[in-house]
Amino acid sequence: MHLTARLIDSRGETGRQIDANKAASTLRKTAGMNGNGPNKMVDPLEDPLPGLGTYEDFNTIDWVREKSKDRDRHREITNKSKESTVALLHSVSDAFSGWLLMLLVGLMAGALAGGIDIAAHWLTDLKEGLCLVGFWFNHEHCCWTSNETTFQERDRCPQWQSWAELITGTSEGAFAYIVNYLMYIVWALLFALLAVALVRAFAPYACGSGIPEIKTILSGFIIRGYLGKWTLIIKTITLVLAVSSGLSLGKEGPLVHVACCCANILCHLFTKYRKNEAKRREVGALLRVRGSGRLVLFYVEFHAPWHLVELVPFILLGIFGGLWGALFIRANIAWCRRRKSTRLGHYPVMEVLVVTALTAVLAYPNSYTRMSGAELIAELFNDCSLLDSSQLCGYKPPTNTSKTGVGNSLADRPAGEGLYTALWQLALALVFKMMITVITFGMKVPSGLFIPSMAVGAIAGRLLGVGMEQLAYYNHDSFIFKGWCSPGADCITPGLYAMVGAASCLGGVTRMTVSLVVIMFELTGGLEYIVPLMAATMTSKWVADALGREGIYEAHIRLNGYPFLEPKEEFGHSSLTVDVMRPRRSDPALAVLTQEGMTVGEVEALVESTRYSGFPVVVSQESQRLVGFVLRRDLLISIDNARKRQEGVVSASQVVFTEHAPAQADDGPPPLRLRGIVDLSPFTVTDHTPMDITVDIFRKLGLRQCLVTHNGRLLGIITKKDILKHMAQIANRDPDSILFN
Repeated sequence: MHLTARLIDSRGETGRQIDANKAASTLRKTAGMNGNGPNKMVDPLEDPLPGLGTYEDFNTIDWVREKSKDRDRHREITNKSKESTVALLHSVSDAFSGWLLMLLVGLMAGALAGGIDIAAHWLTDLKEGLCLVGFWFNHEHCCWTSNETTFQERDRCPQWQSWAELITGTSEGAFAYIVNYLMYIVWALLFALLAVALVRAFAPYACGSGIPEIKTILSGFIIRGYLGKWTLIIKTITLVLAVSSGLSLGKEGPLVHVACCCANILCHLFTKYRKNEAKRREVGALLRVRGSGRLVLFYVEFHAPWHLVELVPFILLGIFGGLWGALFIRANIAWCRRRKSTRLGHYPVMEVLVVTALTAVLAYPNSYTRMSGAELIAELFNDCSLLDSSQLCGYKPPTNTSKTGVGNSLADRPAGEGLYTALWQLALALVFKMMITVITFGMKVPSGLFIPSMAVGAIAGRLLGVGMEQLAYYNHDSFIFKGWCSPGADCITPGLYAMVGAASCLGGVTRMTVSLVVIMFELTGGLEYIVPLMAATMTSKWVADALGREGIYEAHIRLNGYPFLEPKEEFGHSSLTVDVMRPRRSDPALAVLTQEGMTVGEVEALVESTRYSGFPVVVSQESQRLVGFVLRRDLLISIDNARKRQEGVVSASQVVFTEHAPAQADDGPPPLRLRGIVDLSPFTVTDHTPMDITVDIFRKLGLRQCLVTHNGRLLGIITKKDILKHMAQIANRDPDSILFN
């Protein structure tokens, strides 16, 4: 029999493939069952086999099949609930299980996030000193109960001593500074070494932010172990170490990965989630939406309203955020591509240690780069009041003390020596953060991008805000400020500029808009700041999109070759499905199974000689009329189990995909019915369907493949990988980059 050939990559759309012989051998070892008698004809539809409907690693799930399975399960439970009280209780528990799961996930993820935050704060302070009353106290907690703190030096107390005080007995002088400097570097290197070593040794998937992979997994791709218990344990530990090392990274992105790991692990406690890949992903979509809520850590309250004139500097901050976001993405992707293609990628431990040493050496002399990213942002968002001793509030005393701003805030005042010093330090910190974050994000340690991006924008915003404040103070009679900024009034709020700048840079990097404004609204608690935030974030997105359409996470998805169809990406080409489908004109014809007439030996020969993930089933080789589609894994499992459970099945046995088995000769072996594993309603399009419609079908239905027909005859197949390659080719990118790496 002439068997035509057709390539359907068995790694889903990207990834590695288990050889057919190895797969069959593995299944024979793991699926051993007792025989059911010589006359028993096994039908997978009536007698489900273990492993049917499951997926190999690096495959894309069949959303339609998973949804159909869940509807059938729900219909069966509903029907049985009318038969008995036990069945009714089972139906109620099934309906309630989703709420219970979300409660458990929230509790588990919240507990881990709280533990990570507390531990990171403690280890960060450990680089600078130790609490004498208990080494487990961080600096703030250590001085809580002290009665010897002063307002000017509220973070100084006898219970907390720097490493110089512990080693040399004094905290003053050059030698004490050098001791503290060296201890800071040593602790940073130790934390970074532990983080990268644990990741490499126990859970390689624990590195990075995890958001590109989470987005890919939620789209239907399977990466075994990425949301497993070992990844959760190691990511939790190493995230604390990485943040504490002082590297320019955050923990918000990795916390989304941690929450999704919690959801995946807890899903196995509930049957309807454990046995359905699509239902499990519904839980992770919910978590991704809510994963950004950690930013309420920077809750602030501004007292002075903004004015229409200030929209101009707000828009300037948006332009800055868009420019920096686009340039950061290009620089970071170029660095990560260099890491992949050169010897740099062969030494991840050395890379982490070198970057950590460089960061520690350059960060320590500047108080604004030495402090953690979260503390820096909180400092920049702060609205100066009468009780503030921060350098950023180092203004000259007001000449008329009776004139104050609203509430506890102060009226605009001339900048003092402390503020000028802080501005120079912030300017240096801005340059440092912009450069070091490029080479930090993407290393083999857990690393988030929210905090570094917000820090860059907050610094730029605070600098511009102070500049506007001084401009208003010295020019309150000019036409720009006249009428709304009188002398002695609190006109400009630099903290608000810092918040707008943070939103702009984060929007430029991630391309978030409405959701980002909602997050920032939660920070302020006031509706009056929505307009400045929206103006800045939309400007940031427009500027960044003009320089590059991809956000940082989409860029990393493309860099790694993940099979992800971006929902917002437009398909503006006029090609048809016949232009994209395979086989092409120069390719071998499509490999198919006929609904009857093939033997077990011929089917096994076809499977063993190809690396396809599935095979169309047709009426005959001549007609090519489509019957359905069968997955390679289901075919292997069914044949292997039939040889064990159905006596007489040999290589000469007929394989039938019809509803009724054909008549067999008295001396012939029994046929093998496999109609139960055939998808009798595969998605099909005609050869003249426009590709923009086909792409929308793949996006909205989550298809892994779609068959192409002409007048009911099978012509070819289109997979998600084919679409991604075609879109890459249109965009003048290498189509062969679409593979899992």
